Amino acid sequence: MAHEDNPEFLKGRGAQVNIHNKFLKSKYVLQHIEGLDEPLIENTGTQIFEETPKKIVSESNSPDLSHMYSINPYQGCEHGCIYCYARNSHEYYGFSAGLDFERKIIVKRNAPELLEQYFNKKNYRPVTILMSGNTDCYQPIERKLEITRRLLQVFLQYKNPVSIITKNNLILRDVDLLTELAALNLVSVNVSITSLNEQLRQKLEPRTVTASGRLSVIQKLAERGVAVRVMAAPIIPGLNSNEVPAIIKAAADRGARGAGFTIVRLNGSIAEIFTDWIHKAFPDRAEKVLNMIRACHDGSLNDSNFGRRMSGDGPVAQSIHQMYRMACNRFLQDRAMPQLDHTLFVPKGGRQTSLF
Repeated sequence: MAHEDNPEFLKGRGAQVNIHNKFLKSKYVLQHIEGLDEPLIENTGTQIFEETPKKIVSESNSPDLSHMYSINPYQGCEHGCIYCYARNSHEYYGFSAGLDFERKIIVKRNAPELLEQYFNKKNYRPVTILMSGNTDCYQPIERKLEITRRLLQVFLQYKNPVSIITKNNLILRDVDLLTELAALNLVSVNVSITSLNEQLRQKLEPRTVTASGRLSVIQKLAERGVAVRVMAAPIIPGLNSNEVPAIIKAAADRGARGAGFTIVRLNGSIAEIFTDWIHKAFPDRAEKVLNMIRACHDGSLNDSNFGRRMSGDGPVAQSIHQMYRMACNRFLQDRAMPQLDHTLFVPKGGRQTSLF
């Protein structure tokens, strides 16, 4: 039975449940204290919560991420991608990694001011900073709040390199800033495409832009001289793993200079959320997909092993790696993403930093 025929399937949302937050002693339950046999009425719309952090740049020392610096102007993401590893971080705010993650969005309006403070630290040395290390900086609320656009203005003002990951065509709104940054070799963009199959995309990522829309983003940015890479991520064996060559070819045809991929891992609460979802969305192949994911992670859905957690291991993973390498060799030969320029940084007052 497909999910369209399942009356219990929540259309327009990825997660189908609000699972318990392990950090909370108490939890919400769908139960009337009066014992009435009626559905519990709850707020199913998107809610916005304000946060005023004291810093905005996060630093990761993970061996898999090569000393990454990142900014996340939003926590939670209305895109609702069922597999998203960032769901677990929502539990630190007292919310569920399930439906709360895509319905309760935390915004950081002071992010641009905090970035300026970071750049003006006495000992700061220019590094490439990634936008969307956790959740998409171009998710729907950005259209109204423009926090990401203001951040890009700061990057341009200080001439500090920035890398962006997104799956939303809202990024084209800022093509003016991106073109200026690209002219100075200060920006690279990674566009995520999980599937070219529109029916699968709607189930995996219910509130995202279509694959054709994302391919259009790649083409329009490439035409403006912005370096773009396609991220075929995450690859879910048995669901979208056969699409790797087609995704890379389609992106290359539109000007992508590189590609990347990861194999899905279902850490923390995501294992329960994903398992519930796939049994509702694809009941006929749910167990097969789950078993193939386990085969990539030493028999477990959860994988925290550095070096394997994002790339997988075993015969299933190896076949995906081989397919990816062959596609890159065929469609992206003689192309490469540029090394961004760290020598142009201008601190407050306009003084050029020393190269020595």
